Amino acid sequence: MTKNYTLLDHTADLRICVSGADPADLFKNAGLALFDLITQPDRLKPREVIEVAVTGDDPADLMVNYLRELLYLWTGKEKLVNMIEIQQISETSVSARVSTDRYRPEHHEILQEIKAVTYHQIDVSRTASGWQATVVFDI
Repeated sequence: MTKNYTLLDHTADLRICVSGADPADLFKNAGLALFDLITQPDRLKPREVIEVAVTGDDPADLMVNYLRELLYLWTGKEKLVNMIEIQQISETSVSARVSTDRYRPEHHEILQEIKAVTYHQIDVSRTASGWQATVVFDI
């Protein structure tokens, strides 16, 4: 996976900066970054496609809600995401098709346990070269 994110300094949690050419690309890259931090995406096989639809009050709230929904696939259903296709996106809603692989401890290594997506320092904004988001994950 081409990493469209960078890790930023943070005292106790994981903070990343994600980039994308447009909002759809940004949200796709943010979701893939989340699972790149959790596991090794190259070891995942697309076995099941799940439809995800999320709303938010503004782009920052939408990003948090979207990433929380993706994180729930892991923490609540033991599914690891390896591909994301954004179907529709606006300032307050996003829908996506995500390919998942069920966690198998003998095959998948969990690199980092992420407990939650936080509102701390959340930022989603347009830049001169596209879009960027800063997200903090509670570990």
